[in-house]
Parts: sequence; structure tokens; C-alpha cells
Amino acid sequence: MTSITSPARVAEIAVVAPLDKILNYAIPARLADEIGIGSRVRVPLGRRQVVGYVMNWAEPGDAKLKDILEVIDPHPLFHHKHAAFYLRAARYYVYPPGQAVRTALPAGLSALDSKPTVLSDKLYRATDRDEQPQGARQREILDYVRMKNECPLSQLRETFSAPHAALQRLVELKFLQFEEVERCRDPFAEIEVVEHCPVELNAAQQVAFTAVQAALDGPSTFAPFLLHGVTGSGKTEVYLRSIAKVLEAGRQALVLVPEIALTPQLVTRFRSWFQNHGVRLAVLHSGLSDGERYDAWRQVARGDVDVVIGARSAVFAPLPELGLIVVDEEHDGSYKQSEGFRYNARDLALMRGQMEEAVVILGSATPVLTSYQRSLGGQLTHLELPERTAERPLPEVLLVDLSQHEGESQLSEPLQSAMAEALAAGEQALLLLNRRGYAPFLLCHDCGAALRCPNCDITLTYSQVQSSLRCHYCDFHMRPPESCDRCSGVRLLPEGMGTERLEEEIRELFPEARVARMDRDTTSRKGAHHRLIEQMSAREIDVLIGTQMIAKGHDFPAVTLVGVLNADTALNLPDFRSAERVFSLLSQVAGRAGRGDRPGRVMIQTYAVDNYALDFVARHDYQGFAALELSQRQVLAYPPFGYLVNLVLSGNDETRVNCAAEQISVNLKSRTSDAEVLGPAPCLLPRLRNKHRVQILLKAKEREPLRRQVEQLQRLRTQLPAGVVLTVDVDPVDMF
Repeated sequence: MTSITSPARVAEIAVVAPLDKILNYAIPARLADEIGIGSRVRVPLGRRQVVGYVMNWAEPGDAKLKDILEVIDPHPLFHHKHAAFYLRAARYYVYPPGQAVRTALPAGLSALDSKPTVLSDKLYRATDRDEQPQGARQREILDYVRMKNECPLSQLRETFSAPHAALQRLVELKFLQFEEVERCRDPFAEIEVVEHCPVELNAAQQVAFTAVQAALDGPSTFAPFLLHGVTGSGKTEVYLRSIAKVLEAGRQALVLVPEIALTPQLVTRFRSWFQNHGVRLAVLHSGLSDGERYDAWRQVARGDVDVVIGARSAVFAPLPELGLIVVDEEHDGSYKQSEGFRYNARDLALMRGQMEEAVVILGSATPVLTSYQRSLGGQLTHLELPERTAERPLPEVLLVDLSQHEGESQLSEPLQSAMAEALAAGEQALLLLNRRGYAPFLLCHDCGAALRCPNCDITLTYSQVQSSLRCHYCDFHMRPPESCDRCSGVRLLPEGMGTERLEEEIRELFPEARVARMDRDTTSRKGAHHRLIEQMSAREIDVLIGTQMIAKGHDFPAVTLVGVLNADTALNLPDFRSAERVFSLLSQVAGRAGRGDRPGRVMIQTYAVDNYALDFVARHDYQGFAALELSQRQVLAYPPFGYLVNLVLSGNDETRVNCAAEQISVNLKSRTSDAEVLGPAPCLLPRLRNKHRVQILLKAKEREPLRRQVEQLQRLRTQLPAGVVLTVDVDPVDMF
């Protein structure tokens, strides 16, 4: 992106500070040629200096303005249209605009002195000189460069050992010339790309693609679709053809995936499809290094990228000519940012598509009920893929009643038998246990006390591999004590089961099986998740144990058995979405079975065999589940038939937090009868990271009453007691 000379003398700046408004600053003459909308600048704020972002130009007024002190980067980081999008997102989620922009940008761009390193390389080209040099090594290198037309130094280093002296001599003799060029880091450069095998679309896929194609062929306008396809129905093929179509029109595509762990798989698939078409891909997600994200961001902003693939934060990618947004696995809760700027990337994708007149495809086998209801109401065009590709059947799903199969093992006899059959046949199995660690807690068998986190109202998870107790909320950790701190008893034993303990048991039951575990503990290192995926695809793993990570979009053709160890834990959460989450998770993990030539089986262990959500999972009946769940939501005016805003007040002083919550509740209740004000009440985790927490839930059938209530919060924030923080979560997904 080239720098834009300012046509004005005043810039509207979003400063990185807890301010809910944009500030005006004067543009000094010395910076007029350097500054543009999207520039990162240094400005004075009170007695300190802060980072800010130029969001627009303003007309000079009578007020005396402070000067912008410095333009930090040589080029703007985003365009005018992106500035408008960032500000609208910040307003919707009631978040300071400067801090929202900072969240949107690559990590490392918020500090005043933060100027990420731009890597460079020497690009060598052959001159018009026809004769050959005398040295054999020089001739060899020169012939190589002539064959390539131009060649970077990094490539010459890989091809020839210590080529520097020969290159220098070739330049001196005017056989070669070089220039310094920018070199961008590619985090997936080493991923092997296989040749794409064309796949013929089935009838349902063709109908879906034709509908998207019609929207892309027409005049640029916002066109949102819900691509509702069962697991293994070929949604990605529809995505790929839609992307190819938008690229033909000279526009760009953005593809969002819920987990950074899925990105390498998708990158491989996309590179395979587009490798012979000159399509330029970029990857954006938080798992990359700061330098890798910064390189990709600048390429995108310059217009040097055709397709961006990334996780949640990629929704902010500054693509200049965006024509298509794909939100894969749109049901996934990880699209919602849980701290700070609490945006939902799925909803922002729709917002951005509307603002930039783009086509948006939300894809899922289990769409969130909000999206499904929108499709029923015509706000999204509903496209359905009701069958798996290649006429493969959906897996058989069996509910195993744990009350009939209780014993020492966590695996019921039917599940053990099914695993033995699958392994004997040379097939693979997945086991889902949504609890990491060895055990959920250590229990004193003398006094009954469980070891708890000193900072949070939660027990510490025991990891036998790491020989530690850890809080997965605040990351407090300690070595297991030798005695109970309450009664000094020494009988501290692990209770319950996590993925570590399950792995131990599977190795004992099936000693010949190759067993691996996929959870946050085993995939925390860069590339670890991708290595596990490669091992599964190469049939180097027989049994993969994991948390909900294993349910997310993986395609393992040799998996014929999926076992769910305990389906009940999530059913009992005090959340109106608990049944929807269970249905979605179990349907998704069930969809990993039988994706190859052999049929699949799914065994779900539960004490609640009569639960309606589990029954619909067993019957692969999304429509039936949705109809029942939506009817219940409508009676209670819960989303999608109502709107929520969750307010959380937190602080070190419990009394101050409670008083502030009571005052805000009384204030809000006195202002309108169109919105319910529920609470204050303790949060499900009343203490988190040593902060006492109280919540107030705002609920209304329409958005407008909530918007008016939220506007009052900006004024009420300034009246909070010292040490009390108000967090606003618009459209909350979790309310812990």
C-alpha cells in the first residue's frame, strides 16, 4: 500500500487508550507527505505519549489542537474502508476504538518503539553480456541464474555451497546485477503440496455452487448464504469453486477457520487447488510469529494477496477488493473472542460483507440456531447438502447406557469390544474426552477437600506427565503437595479422568496399539498439531485421544470408530445453550467416522440415554433438534428471538464490586421497561484471577432497547469506584 498524502490539516485519531471517542490532532507540515488513513502514529495524550491510528481526515476548527509527533510506519496499515469497519465493530461491541484497532492489527504493533523487522534478500539477474566467465564455478552459477531469469540469494545458498565469492566476482565483471528486495516469511513454506485431483460436484453441490455463482456474477452486492451440509458432504469443494469464481472477477477472498490448528490442512488443500493458477495465498492467525503476521499483513494491505486464510482475527485483514468471505464451521464457539475486544468473527464477517458488498458463505453441518433461524426468515439464503459425497452413509450412532455398564474401566464393554474389532481390522479410532490433564482434581481421602486454585474458584487440574497441578484459567501451577493443607492427611489421590489418564488406560488395554493424544498440552508447541494430523493421515497412529479439538474439521478416511467417553458433563451446565453445544459437538465428532471406504460407528457413553439432544444426535436429525430447541427459546425470548448483553463487574474488593453492581442495576432498571435487567448475581466463577466477579444480564426482544441501555454504560463507567472494572459482552456466548 502506498502512502497517501494528507489533503487536510487535521486527522481523526483512534488512540490506544480506554477512551470511547476519536480525538482530533493537527498534522504538522513536516509529516503531511508521510501520513495516510491507516497510518500508525505517535501522539501526546495528557502527560504521556501513546500510539494512535489515523481513521479519517477532519476539517480544522477554532480549537487549538496538539500535533501528531511521528508517523511510525513507512506505509499505512489499512485502507479507509477498513477504518470504517473497525469503528463500526468497536461501536457495536462497546469497546474503545483505538484498542479495537490494536486488536485487529498484528501483534507487536502497539508499542511506541515497535517497528517489526522487515527481512530483505538480494535478487540477482543476468546482464546482457554474452560471453562466459573463466572460472568453472562462476559459469555454473551464471548458467543457473540465466536459466531462472532472476534468482534470490536465499535460493542460491540452498543450491550452491558458499556462493558469495563467485557472486561478488560475477557482479564485478558485470555478468550479474542485483537489487535488495523485501523477503516475506512463509510459515507454511515446508508443507508439501500434492497435485489436485479434480472432483465432479454431485447434484446438491452443483445447486449450491450455482446459487453462489449467480450472486458473484451479478452486480456487487451483499449476498449472505448458509451452506448447511452434513459432515463429509463436500462443503470445501463449493468453497474452492466459489473462490475461483471471485478471483476471475478480479476480487479477493477471505476464508475463516475456527482453529489455527486447521489452517495447515486448509492451506495444503488450497495450494493444491490453485498451485498452477498463480493464486497468491496468505495466512493470518495468532499462532504465527509477530514477524510472520506482520509480513502477511503488509502483503495483504498492498494488494499482493488473492486469498487470505486465517482464524478469528483474520476477519480484519485489509483486503482492498474483497468479494467473498467464507466462514467454515461457523457454529464453532472459538469465533468469539473471550477477553478484551469481545467480537464474534462470524457476525463481523456478515457486517463486513454488507459494508463491502461481498458474498458471505457460512458453512456448517450444525449451524448455530441463530444462523439457522435467519435462513428460515430469509435473511440468509439456505443451501443444503443433505448427503455425504461418493454416496457414503452417515455413521451408525449408538447410545451406551453407563448405568448398565459400570466398572473400574472408563470404557464400557461395548466400546472396548468395538475398539478391539476396529484395531484388528487395521482401522483407526478416535476417543473424545473433553477434559485435559490426568484428573480434574486431587482429593484428600481423609477430610474430603479438593486442592483449589488460590486465585480462582476452581479446582486445580492434575497432570501426571508434568507432575503438576494447574489452573486452566489463570495458569497458576504448583507441584503436588505431600500432604493436605487442611488436615495434613497424606492420602491425596487423583479423582475423575482426563485425557492423560485415558491414554494410560488405552495403552494398558491395547498394548500393541499406537496411541496419541491431542489436547492443549500436547499441541502447545508450534507445528505440533500439524504433525499429529500428518501422523494420523499416514496411518502411524491407531487410536487418537483428545478433547474437542479432535472434532473440528479433520478428515481421516481410516477412522471407522468414534467413542465419546462421557457425554453428560456439558449437558448439566446452567446455560440455555448447553443442549445446542452438546448436539453440535457430538454431531461433529461423530462426523469423523466413516469418511473413507468403510462405514463408521459412533458410541456415546452416557447416563442420560433419554436426553432429547442425544436422541437427535443418534438420528442425525438437525432439523428435528432445531425445531424443538427453537420453540423453547421462543417462549423464553432467548436468542435468536431476543438479544443479550452481559455485564461483568470485577475487582479486588468484593464489597465495592457488589455495591457498584447494585447501583448499576438500579440505574438501568429505572430507565426502561423494554429491556429486562437480571441480577446482579455472582458469576459462575465468582472469583477469577483474584478478582471478585458479579454479573448483570440485559435481555430484550429487540436490539434498540439494549442499545439505549448500553449507551448509558459509557457514562456509568466514569462513576465506578476505584478498582472496579466493567466489562461489556454484547451477544455473549459464554456467561461464566
